[in-house]
Amino acid sequence: MAKRVPGTKTSRGKSGNTVAAETEPNAFRPTRDQVLTFIAENPDRASKRDIAKAFGLRGDDRIWLKALLADLQDDGLLEKRAKRLHRPGALPHVAVLEIYGRDTDGGLLARPSETQSDVDTNVVVAIRASKIGKGPVPGIGDRVLARVFPGEEADGPDYTGRVMKVFEKRRDTVLGVIRQLADGTLRTEAVDRRQPEMLIDPENLGDGQVGDLVELEPLRPTRYGLPRGKVVSVVGSLTSEKAVSMIAIHAHEIPHVFPRDVLEEAEAAGAASLEGREDWRNVRLVTIDPADAKDHDDAVFAEPDTDAANPGGVVVTVAIADVAAYVRPGSALDREALKRGNSVYFPDRVVPMLPERISNDLCSLRQGEDRPALAVRMTFAADGRKVRHAFHRIMMRSSAKLAYQQAQAAIDGAPDETTETTAPLLDGVLKPLWDAYAVLSRGRDQRGPLELDLPERKLVLKPDGTVDRVTVPERLAAHRLIEEFMIQANVAAAETLEARKQALVYRIHDAPSLAKQESLREFLQTVGLSLARGAQLRPSQFNSILERARGQDNETLINEVVLRSQSQAEYAPGNIGHFGLNLRRYAHFTSPIRRYADLIVHRALIAALGLGKDGLTPGEEARLEDTAALISAAERRAMAAERDTVDRLIAEHLAARKGETFEARIGGVTKAGLFVRLPQYGADGFVPVSTLGNDYYIYDEAAHSLVGERRGKGFRLGDSVEVKLVEIAPLAGSMRFEMLSEPRPLPAATRSFHKAKGQTRRLQSKAPRRAQSGRGRSK
Repeated sequence: MAKRVPGTKTSRGKSGNTVAAETEPNAFRPTRDQVLTFIAENPDRASKRDIAKAFGLRGDDRIWLKALLADLQDDGLLEKRAKRLHRPGALPHVAVLEIYGRDTDGGLLARPSETQSDVDTNVVVAIRASKIGKGPVPGIGDRVLARVFPGEEADGPDYTGRVMKVFEKRRDTVLGVIRQLADGTLRTEAVDRRQPEMLIDPENLGDGQVGDLVELEPLRPTRYGLPRGKVVSVVGSLTSEKAVSMIAIHAHEIPHVFPRDVLEEAEAAGAASLEGREDWRNVRLVTIDPADAKDHDDAVFAEPDTDAANPGGVVVTVAIADVAAYVRPGSALDREALKRGNSVYFPDRVVPMLPERISNDLCSLRQGEDRPALAVRMTFAADGRKVRHAFHRIMMRSSAKLAYQQAQAAIDGAPDETTETTAPLLDGVLKPLWDAYAVLSRGRDQRGPLELDLPERKLVLKPDGTVDRVTVPERLAAHRLIEEFMIQANVAAAETLEARKQALVYRIHDAPSLAKQESLREFLQTVGLSLARGAQLRPSQFNSILERARGQDNETLINEVVLRSQSQAEYAPGNIGHFGLNLRRYAHFTSPIRRYADLIVHRALIAALGLGKDGLTPGEEARLEDTAALISAAERRAMAAERDTVDRLIAEHLAARKGETFEARIGGVTKAGLFVRLPQYGADGFVPVSTLGNDYYIYDEAAHSLVGERRGKGFRLGDSVEVKLVEIAPLAGSMRFEMLSEPRPLPAATRSFHKAKGQTRRLQSKAPRRAQSGRGRSK
């Protein structure tokens, strides 16, 4: 047990453990167990600085603590998330929980949501009496956002939780499509491969018809045959052109119908006045968006800096739709926007965060129409360094609505049929924009953000909503120009609010965890590359690896593995910087029409700079942590729904090609088998490990491969292979393939391979031996 030096003061921490106060350096060096106990009992204050403060560590003792924490992470006893240390498998401090029952005392029992964690543990959910009657009370079957605390008693629950928000009530229902068999029997085809088919008796059909997507309530199971269900609601018909996205909307519980009071509030809104705004209608701001964009929330303008003290410098203006002028805190529009968190973009439709009256009309920066905006004017030196910036609340009038391809064609000297639009803008607007982008690019190159090369695919649909073709849109300089302008505007917003000591929601991205770094390091060794150990990683180190891989056969593989090593970006009121962009301060400011996080930042700027009475309120500031957790969860929900919809559309597109062979690339490796991707379609399917051949395949986690124990040959992430489509379920978006390519010799196995192999042998040695004859003993 650690000893306390006589004369030092002690105090009791939150958990009741005695820790040393900060009175003397070198007064107390805790044991490994004491550090682990403190982290488990104080998940909300478990950074290295918090631990040092709690145990009174200074000077050399802090260096000793850093080494101790590194050892604990290497041993797998700790992991790092957003600069805080956690026990592996521990739940985050704020988690999405699913309530599934009650304990013997009547308390609610919950488990982590499947999308939140793979931790198999129980949480006892507490309901504060002061909250009863002030909102929905959680019950069995509900999904809640809760603060989670480790249990304090050895024989008590693993965790206790305090409910922050109850999500929409979710009944014990499943989604399915009604099908009729040849004998007239009705049953449902599941939209989730984990759900069984259900029989529907005529009396339980309700308003459902063959081909309808319906919600079913499972009936009491029978001893034999398929389970039966009762139709409780009809979602829609699969004959409609937007049926596939409708499945994802309901499966992921995405709000998509605006309540009446929200629509009425939107329709009652009027045009903003010039009062309290600067008149910038003579500034030649233009919007540059995708050709099919329906709303335009950002406009740009650039010109040379006339200040003699800044030779070669440029002034860049970014104007963003002033959504805060219409969506006020506490209004029906605001409550619905927070509930949605963001707009969700499917190949066949958009589920907007705000009604069209706001997003496509009053706040859309339409050409030739007066629109309120929040603008930032930024001055850059010739080397790309930002010299200064200032925010303004303005009234603007867009000079032109341009598409990316249209603006690029004008700059490249090959204008299209819209020359009459771009020609007057070329010298006074477009060329200065590209000149400014050249300046900002120098700053970007100096900053060195992470540069992954993974092309995105876009589905082009037919009028009936099915897939026509899959394309890889060309990445133009026009795209990069707008992207860099928006990044700089986001940085300016974060810097201004931080300088004014104004609370806000940052967009944060943590560095890769030590465990992921070590896994990546082991993998790179197998392809002849290395990653520095010990030093704090920077994006430039990853870029160096990607550059060395450029043009090699394993270029795509290395890009994939580097991407998988990265942490997930999220929203938080506390700042840890943005690792991927290599920025110390970053906040989303440029898309308030489609992201609630940006609306929060707009309100914060209005409050901090005294730009009006519709700024961030004290109540909103107090709830920023909860708000950040909600919108981060909504973002993950949207990404999952969009991915599922693409999978279903591609599966439907390939349904008639069962039995055909395809060129594929291995996009994922697990113990259960291989995920293969068809590059032409961007679709994923699965090859079970049991179908790979007559060898015992061991999962090498670090090398992202399955290796045959007997022959040493196998398959690896990024391998190009030939596969045969043997099974397809379009509604579930799942495809099963058979591997046609032979396994290939793989480089030297990593430590994770030898560890897994050793575990397999130990399990085999413990298995009961059967009679040598192979015959069972007769009874």
